[in-house]
This record gives sequence, C-alpha cells and structure tokens, in this order.
Amino acid sequence: MLESAVQSYDVVVLGAGAAGLMAAAEAGKRGRRTLLLDHADRVGKKILISGGGRSNFTNLGCTHENFLSENAHFARSALARFTPQDMVALVERYGIAYHEKTLGQLFCDRTSRDLVALLERECDEAGVRTLLETTVGGVRRGDAGFELETTAGAVRTASLIVATGGLSIPKMGATGFGYELARQFGLAIVEPRPGLVPFTFSAEDREMWCDLSGVSVETVTVSERKKAPSFREKSLITHRGLSGPAVLQISSYWRPGEEVTLDLAPGGEVFAALLGVGARRDTAAVFGALKGVLPGRWAERWMAVYAPEASQAYTNLALAKLEHRLHHWTVTPAGSEGYGKAEVTAGGVSTAELDPRTLEARRVPGLYFIGEVVDVTGWLGGYNFQWAWASGFCAGQAA
Repeated sequence: MLESAVQSYDVVVLGAGAAGLMAAAEAGKRGRRTLLLDHADRVGKKILISGGGRSNFTNLGCTHENFLSENAHFARSALARFTPQDMVALVERYGIAYHEKTLGQLFCDRTSRDLVALLERECDEAGVRTLLETTVGGVRRGDAGFELETTAGAVRTASLIVATGGLSIPKMGATGFGYELARQFGLAIVEPRPGLVPFTFSAEDREMWCDLSGVSVETVTVSERKKAPSFREKSLITHRGLSGPAVLQISSYWRPGEEVTLDLAPGGEVFAALLGVGARRDTAAVFGALKGVLPGRWAERWMAVYAPEASQAYTNLALAKLEHRLHHWTVTPAGSEGYGKAEVTAGGVSTAELDPRTLEARRVPGLYFIGEVVDVTGWLGGYNFQWAWASGFCAGQAA
C-alpha cells in the first residue's frame, strides 16, 4: 500500500464497548488524534443489552475486593483514579435519570441507550473518529509505534489500546482477538473461562431436581476454592441446572470437578422448634418447618429425597442430619452453560504484564489492554462496568 494511503493517529482504540469508548473519549480530550475501530455495526452493543436494557452502570460500593484476578490488588489503582462517584457525576452531567436497585447497584431509569448516547457524545466532542464494520487483519510494531492492516486501509499509531473484550456472548460478536494480539507480543494469558454463568447438572441430578425449574430461594453459596468469598442472594433451579445471582457469582471462582455448597436456609436453625419437650416429630411437622424456608415444591422434593424412611423416628440425630444437609447442600456441577450464557470472561491478559496505573504493557511501550480482555473479573452488580470505565479512563489518560 502506498505510503500516502496510510492513515496516521496518535491513539487507536480497538473495540467500541464500554472500556473502548471511555478510553477513546479521554484520549481525544487530551488533544490526541484518536481512532476508534470495531467490527460491529454499532457501538456499545453489550451496554445496550445489560441490566435488562437499563444498564447497571456502576456499584456505589465498588472496591478492588469485588474482583477476581491472579493479582487481587491490581484493580486498586485504576478504581481509585476513576470511582463510581466519578461515573455518577458524568451521568448526572448529561441529565440521565438513574436509581439504586439493591446493594449499591445503579441503573438507568429509562434505557441503556441513554448511556451509549452519552459515550458517543463524549467521543464526538473530543474529536474521536469512529470506524464501524471494520476488521483488523494484522498488527505489527514499527519504528514509530504500530501499523495495522484493516478493511478500511492501513493505519499507523503511536499508541494502541486493546479493548476487544472476552469470549462471552459470541452472538454479540465476541472473539479472542485481544488474546491473540497479546500472545503475538509475547504477553502471558491467564486461561480464559466463562464467568457469571449458570451451572449444568449431570443427567442424574437433572432428573432429580430440574422439573422444579423456575423455583428459587435465598441462599449462601460457597466454593471449595480457598479465598473465594461466599454470596448471599437468590439461587434458581433451571431446566438444566442452577442459576440465579448467588450461583452466577460463585461460578466465576469454580473449576470443573469442584463442589459448590449452598446454604438453603441461611440465618437460623430450621428444626429448632421440633427439639423442644413434647414437640411433634412427624413428617407433617418436619414438612411444615421446611416450608418456612423453602418454596412448597422444593420442600416436597427435599422430603422425598432426604427425609428418613417412614419407619424411622425423627430422632435428635436424624433432625441434626437434616439440618446440616439443609445448610450444606453440596453439588458437583457437570459443567456450565459456557460462553453463550456467560455474562463475562474470567481470565485474560495477565496483570503481571501491565502497569496498574496506566494498563500499558510493561514490555511493549505504547500497547495497552483494558476492560474484559484483562484478567480482572468483577462480581455481578455493576462492578464489571466500573472496571471498564476505570481502566478505559486510565489508558486514555496515558496513551
């Protein structure tokens, strides 16, 4: 290609999702000639479907402790530089109405399209050029930065910000391009895996439980993995296994073959009243106690699977075993629903390769990785968006 046909920029951002839009806007505000590229036909496609179409755009309680990474402290710096309060201020500056749902989760009142329009306007006013339906065929490092071969022609840039996301929701256009690019430049990758994803049961467990599809209960979920937190939220039986917020949360920590434990009655002893002198200790009394903590259908199935044989008395030991199982229901998922149903991709570009203040690759000056492509995975509830805003802000301020 002729030299005159090469387009030159100070900053090129690959990926027009949450992190990429933020990075491009911040770079443009600094007077950097910025190009935003994406293979999709519009920007912010995952933002548009998030939060039921209302986008859970941040969480007021967000700290580095709400993230899973090989380096538990890596996200601290970026999150301190662009906080949830900074995002709220931006949303308020554009007059977007929002509300707090639960646990610090903030949602747009109207539609997530308002949030995408905000980011588009930020980019427009910063002079960012956006090219959609444009794919990158190759990237190489040159004397003055990076040279890209794209379907829109050759592009040269001093700084390259990779915001291409992970492998989750492939129907939205997710690819592994960001990981391939990192490997090309010799950067380590923490093996990607589906995160915030429903579990599937074995055939035997499906037969036992999955006709209760749609039944949910508040639980505390615990992984057998050391240092994994527990989560107290709803768990839901599906036609293939388990889902619900508590299950999605723990799934990011789970590995194939590991057990997950659910406390189906957090906060108290279900059968305490049956242990009193003169208390009834028959099937009806036990079932009645169970219905106080489990939906009726789930309580019936629990009795059918775990209650003693009718010929056996409900002794103190029998009640203790029932109580323990109720608080320690251990399941071994057969697998997960995979990237097709995963809200995020866990793993990614190793944080050991990146400067936590700027997200620049330590060994490749001018190359940045932000958002979901990095080995930083947030909990359910607006945390992953906050990481996108924060990491995008930091890279955009540095590139």
